[in-house]
Formats: sequence, structure tokens, C-alpha cells
Amino acid sequence: MTLSRILVVDDEPQIQRFLKPSLAAGGYDVIEAATGAEALKAVATQAPDLVILDLGLPDMDGKEVIASLRGWSDIPIVILSARDRESEKIAALDLGADDYVEKPFGIGELTARIRSALRHRGRSEAVPTIMEVDGLTIDPIRRLVSRGSETIRLTPKEYDLLLHLSRHAGRVVTHRTLLTSVWGPAHADDLHYLRVFIGQLRHKIERDPTQPRIVRTEPGVGYRMAEQE
Repeated sequence: MTLSRILVVDDEPQIQRFLKPSLAAGGYDVIEAATGAEALKAVATQAPDLVILDLGLPDMDGKEVIASLRGWSDIPIVILSARDRESEKIAALDLGADDYVEKPFGIGELTARIRSALRHRGRSEAVPTIMEVDGLTIDPIRRLVSRGSETIRLTPKEYDLLLHLSRHAGRVVTHRTLLTSVWGPAHADDLHYLRVFIGQLRHKIERDPTQPRIVRTEPGVGYRMAEQE
């Protein structure tokens, strides 16, 4: 069996000393880089399957690494950083990062994010698949949403919103990305508009809209849809 190769980009030796054996114990092949330049070279020459990236690098901001990689690679990127400002998370995700984990962190949470990001690698949004989560079925081929034998009637925008989230299940989707993708660039900052539609959607698809299990809020950043069971 071929091991997934993970590139850890962090200039803190203690993080590298902790992550390499922890990830190796989980069955991953780990390579390391301490700068942005080393990271870009490693992706180009060593073909990792995923990048764990710190934003505070000595030679460049981690967001520059994301922007550079997204110019020629769709490799999954999980941010691991002590920067806890919402603006930093949003900027990294909007540039193309797949997920964000704050330091200090638990290895269980990090490996869960890694598994989720790796599952999405190579998936094409052009290929619709039926998804089931918490008893809800989403059938993009027939544009149907149901729970058991009951068809759930959604407005066109509610359906488009749910479909976009389902195509990125398990990953954070920022407010701006959702607004731009579903309503267009002119609505990129209409956060209240999005919250209203998320509320309407939850009332239709969640068992308990006050404790949503399907569409979960990432405070200040966006939303994350639960992955298929």
C-alpha cells in the first residue's frame, strides 16, 4: 500500500519534532520544509499528497505560498497556525486553503482534517454523486432533496446553496465564497443575506434547526457541511 506523503511546512523545530513521528504513526510518509521557498520546491520535486502549512514563515507569509501553489497545483492545503484572527483564516481559505487548524492543537483534530482533505483530492465538481448525511439525501442528478420518503422542497437558491456546501463537505467554505458562488460577485459582502438563507435551509433540512448537524457554523468564517456517513 502506498503511503500518503505529507509536507509539513513550519520553522518551529518543536512542531516538526512532534508532527513527524505522530503522523508517521498514523501511516503517513512525512517530509519537511522550514521556509516558503523550500515548500514550493518540495511540492514541485517530491510530489506530496497534502501540505500542512504554517502562515508565519521566515521568508514569506504563508498566504503567499498558498497563492503561488494555487497558480499551478490543486494539492490539498491545511493551515496550521497560531494566528487566530478571523481575517487571517478567511484570507487563507479564500486563497485556496482547504482547512484551518489553530495552534495549540490536538493531533486527533489535525489528522481528521488531513483525512477529510485527502478524500477530496481529485474529486471533480462536474461529476454529481448522491450524498447522504444525517438521514438527508441529496440527489444532484434529479435535483431532489429528501428525508426518508419525504421530499423536501427548496427554493432554487436554497438548493444551490446546499449543493455548493455538499460538494465541499467536510471543508470550511467562507461567507464570501458562498455568496459569490451562489449569488454572484455583486453580493460578496451581503453576510446578512447569507445568514437568512442558511436559517431557512436549516429549518427545512435539519432534524433540530437550533442544533444543526448538517450545516455547521464556523464562527466569523463561514460554514462546514458534515461529511457523508
